[in-house]
Amino acid sequence: MTTGAQPEPVDFTRAVASLDEAVVRPEIEVGSIRPPQRLAPYSYALGVEVAPPDVGEGSGAADSAGSAFGRLVLLYDPAGQEAWNGTFRMVAFIQAEVEADLANDPLLPEVAWEWLTEALGVPTGDTESAVLLGSESPAVLALGGTVTATTSVRYGDIAGPPRAHQLELRASWTASSPALAGHLEAFCEVLASAAGLPPTGVATLGRPVGQ
Repeated sequence: MTTGAQPEPVDFTRAVASLDEAVVRPEIEVGSIRPPQRLAPYSYALGVEVAPPDVGEGSGAADSAGSAFGRLVLLYDPAGQEAWNGTFRMVAFIQAEVEADLANDPLLPEVAWEWLTEALGVPTGDTESAVLLGSESPAVLALGGTVTATTSVRYGDIAGPPRAHQLELRASWTASSPALAGHLEAFCEVLASAAGLPPTGVATLGRPVGQ
């Protein structure tokens, strides 16, 4: 979890532990993956994916190329970084296959970004701060990111449909406290939207797979 030999700070270990309290949909699998090593003194990462219906409980979420998957990385710098406006930075990546009619919608990037801002509780047009549901103080600061919609055309002897449409969302924001369960829940909500999952029940996450 760390990029150095020094013991992990209490705030960082609290932040990692708080992710276990997240409540996510049963179709979504979460598991720890190797975090980036040079973006901050301390880091932790989760791989998140929408499991196919026939995947058993023994399968863990990995950094794999499923139809809808993503990564959520926690960066912690005790000294803070000016661009973060805090000490905890969340870095998110989502990739999902989408239907042709959705991929051809020119408003798709705006819609996908709205999924994220609504999940995080960021008011429309405001990237400075937000209040997650149930919180009494700003939980999200300095939100920024990109949304990309692409179409791949396959030629020759290659498996897969002739055309594939993908949505990619990359974003980062600062968490104002080490209570991060709501951030993971928001991330999973966006992934579910990108995957086109219907409304359904939820299940308690517990310890991430792989720990």
